[in-house]
Amino acid sequence: MSTWKLQKLVYYSQAWALVWDDKPLFEQDFQAWINGPVCRDLYEKHKGKFSINKSDLIGNSKGLNDRQKDTINSVLEYYGNRSARWLSSLAHLEDPWKKARKGMNPRERGNSVIGLESMAEYYSSINYENAVFE
Repeated sequence: MSTWKLQKLVYYSQAWALVWDDKPLFEQDFQAWINGPVCRDLYEKHKGKFSINKSDLIGNSKGLNDRQKDTINSVLEYYGNRSARWLSSLAHLEDPWKKARKGMNPRERGNSVIGLESMAEYYSSINYENAVFE
C-alpha cells in the first residue's frame, strides 16, 4: 500500500472513531497538507518510502478494544478499495481539511492542525453509519 493511502485510511479511522466511539484512536494530530490530511508522526516513520508492507506498520493492535477494531474494519471495508488519489480528493471536499487550509494558496505547504472537534462535528453530520457501513 502507498504511504499516501495509509495516511488517508488512518485519518478516516480516526474520524469515524470520534463519531462512533466518542473518543480518538490515538493522540497524534493530523495536519492539512496539500495532498490531504497527514499525521506527522506517521509520516516521519515512513519518510522516503512510497509504499509499505505489513512489516513496516507501527503500533500495537492489542491496545484496541473490540469496538475500535470494528470501527477500523468498517473504515477499511468502505475506503480500503479506493485509491490514494480518490481518498485525497474526498478529503479536499470535506470541511475539516478545508477549514484547516483556509487562507492558504492551494500549492502552499502548511501544517495547520485539523482539530478533533472539527472532525467529530463534520463526520457526525454525515449519516454514513446507516447508509454505507451496515
